[in-house]
Amino acid sequence: MAKSEKPTIFREERSPLKVTMLVFSGASIMCVASAVDPLRAANRISGETHFDFRLVSATGEPAITTCGLPVAVSGAFDPDEPCDVLMVIAGFGTQGYTTSKLLGGIRRCARQARAAGGIEAGTWLVARAGLLEGRAATTHWEDMEDFAAAFPDVEVRPDRYIIDGPVFTSGGAAPTFDLMLHLVRSRLGMATALDVASVFIYDQSRAATDAQPLVSLGRLDGYDPRLAQAIRLMEAHVDQPLTIAAIARRAGVTARTLESIFRGSIGETPGAYYLRLRLNAARRLVVDTRVSMAEVAERTGFSSAAAFSRSFSHAFGTPPVRMRKG
Repeated sequence: MAKSEKPTIFREERSPLKVTMLVFSGASIMCVASAVDPLRAANRISGETHFDFRLVSATGEPAITTCGLPVAVSGAFDPDEPCDVLMVIAGFGTQGYTTSKLLGGIRRCARQARAAGGIEAGTWLVARAGLLEGRAATTHWEDMEDFAAAFPDVEVRPDRYIIDGPVFTSGGAAPTFDLMLHLVRSRLGMATALDVASVFIYDQSRAATDAQPLVSLGRLDGYDPRLAQAIRLMEAHVDQPLTIAAIARRAGVTARTLESIFRGSIGETPGAYYLRLRLNAARRLVVDTRVSMAEVAERTGFSSAAAFSRSFSHAFGTPPVRMRKG
């Protein structure tokens, strides 16, 4: 910790932590719950208000999450309202919120607080407010490449969550739950953190520095490491696809054995799965970004925009240009 930085909130401390959660429409309900519920459970288990949290929105109106459920808030975000921690929770549509007034308010509030952080796409707003310059940060893996290009002064890592001095960032719902458990564990001890995890029957099996996967394998990691390794190779080479023979060789099996593993575990060939993985990545770029179709094709391993359009249309029943329009 630099001498000029505030003492971290991730340390043993029994005094209440006042947390302001700024929630935006377009956020995932799971990200909101992962931020709020571990702190709520820690208060209930300990019988004390160790985490004094309140949810606010930019306008004071409920934030509408991606599933359509509104998140009730206690009012509008007031940058001058004292808090120890500012947590910005966002998802789709952050570009529409980046007014100079809002970013100035986030910056002012964060500098008065002991810590500030971005949850999933909230990292974009924290970065646009100038709070991540010269720091390490993460965001959701879908946005990692674009985020790194937009903020060259930020050390972007694919970690699940990152704490860099008074600033923290998280890549999504499950990493946010891990981050909140880490906060509980740091302040109240391992026993309380285990009790909180038990409330949700939650088994934390990943470290903060583990890379975010494109494909969440769950227990497949434990059942067949060859399948897991093959899928990890595929997701690491979306833009420049490997041959199935090369994947099999790196996984230590023959191509025929790899096909048998995929058919038995997933119900399709490695080639079909790999193509679907690339096309799903392409669909996210088509729907969620404005990059050209030629760039989408290049970033998902197709030899040309025409070849990409044919495969996309066959998979989803509509050309990528039409899907983007509507």
